[in-house]
This record gives sequence, C-alpha cells and structure tokens, in this order.
Amino acid sequence: MSQRKLYLIDASIYIFRAWFSLPDSILDNEGNPVNAVYGYAYFLCQLLEKTNPSHIVAAFDASLNSSFRNKIYPDYKANRESAPDDLKYQFELCRKLTKVLGISSFSSKRYEADDLIGTLATRMRKNDFKNIFITTDKDLSQLVKKGDTFWNYAKDERHSYASCKKVFGVKPEQMIDFLAMAGDSIDNIPGVPGIGRKTAIVLLEKHGSLRLIYKNLNKIKASKIRGAQRIYDLLKEHQQLALISQQLATIVCDAPVKAGVRSLAYTPPTAMRINRFCTQYGLGEKLRQRLLSLAISS
Repeated sequence: MSQRKLYLIDASIYIFRAWFSLPDSILDNEGNPVNAVYGYAYFLCQLLEKTNPSHIVAAFDASLNSSFRNKIYPDYKANRESAPDDLKYQFELCRKLTKVLGISSFSSKRYEADDLIGTLATRMRKNDFKNIFITTDKDLSQLVKKGDTFWNYAKDERHSYASCKKVFGVKPEQMIDFLAMAGDSIDNIPGVPGIGRKTAIVLLEKHGSLRLIYKNLNKIKASKIRGAQRIYDLLKEHQQLALISQQLATIVCDAPVKAGVRSLAYTPPTAMRINRFCTQYGLGEKLRQRLLSLAISS
C-alpha cells in the first residue's frame, strides 16, 4: 500500500482563525495590521515541521459571489459580509507567503477552495496518494475515502473514513445528501425547511441516499418515524429545493486546475526568499527568524 501523502490545506479557515484570535495591534512597519499573517505563518511553520511533507497544497477562496453556485442559487453565501480591507490585504500577503514557503497555492473566482481541494485530491488519488484534508469544514468530509484523513488541526483531531460517521453523523458519501436536507446556515444552503440534522440522519440511516428517500416517499409516510406525515409533506413540497441544495453542497472534483505530482511537491524555502518577503512587507524580526528556521541554504 502506498505511503505517499498529499496534505491539502483549507487555507482561508486558518487565516480567519488567526484574524479573530490575535490582536490587531500586531502591525507591520507602516502601521498596517498583520495579525492574520502572523497567525497563519506560525500555523504553516508548525505544520511543516510536524509533517515534513513531500507534497502539500493550500487552496484559497477568491470571492464570495462569483462562484458557479451563485448562478444556481443567487442567495448562496449571501448572508456573509465581505472581508474588510485590512483583511483582504492580509489574505493577499498570506497567499504570497504560502508560495514563499514552497507550498503550492491555488485560488479561483469560479471555483471555491473546496472544489480545488476536491479536484487535486481526486487527481492525486489516481497517482496512489492518500489525502490529508486540513480543515474544520464538515463539507469536506464528503471527499474522504478509505486511507484518507480529515484533520482538524487546531484541535489535533484526526478522523479516518470509518470514524467520520461518529463525528458528523453520516458517512462521508452521505454528507452531500445530509446538507441537501438539513441545509447549511454558514453557506446559506437552504435544505428542506423543517428537516433538521437529526431527521436527516435518521432518513439517511434507513434509506442511504436522497435519491432513495424520494423513491420511497410513500414508505416514509407510512413508517413509524416520529412525525412521518409531516416529514413526508415537507420532503414532497420542497423537493426542488432539496435538489438545488444537493447541487450547492456537491464539491466539484474536475475543476480546470493545472497541477500534478511534480507541481505539488514541497520545496523548502531559501533564506533569501524569506528575507526578501519580510523586508518588502515590513514584518518583524521575531516572525522573520521563525520563518528562517524552515529555510535551506540559498
């Protein structure tokens, strides 16, 4: 069995985490907040030291309203506010820093980070790689196959294909249909109004998939599930919304991304590149030295 691993970083999550958790009193030499850059940089340093990866990639979200999903459902992610200017600036620095540290970086206005991760994971799986998804987003669990790992890095919780069900309530391949019914308030995926998490889990445990749930609607109506008539009525009335939600929740695994085994290989950074980056963007000496601990001789 292959031991080759690809580490896939859901980067935006860790940038937001740093922005929220570190004080905005952390400034560059021109007085701009760089707290998210610092937090993200220390996260990457620790991750690289802990994993010593042969292949690693980071995917970023580029826009809240230009995804192909917005054409399917205009209100998709409409509940989210745009990032403030200082955070947009820091996002750009984080993308640049990722490349400086020798990590492949991808973003797209049409496809979300999830889609880029799904595409790269699928492609590398065909090259006998196991995937390690570094994220807190349950949506990405749909990508987990046997041999893969869902790694909530902040909590250091690692979940295999088999253990995902214990954590999320459904098997990885059922996550799409779970979201199609239960919805997702974070991404503004509507789901079926009135069908909550527990009901969606019960239905999937009994029938396996959304397709089979709708195929067996009359059986659900006559079943002993609590509120069977109401569940039947909701599913029947909102079938179109469930199918739209299913589309929104499905991660694309064939996005037009130019990358392969060679381009996703980790290349340790040089001291020259790190020094140039820190000087150009006015980052402090403490962070410079931390980044330099990763460097090879230039």
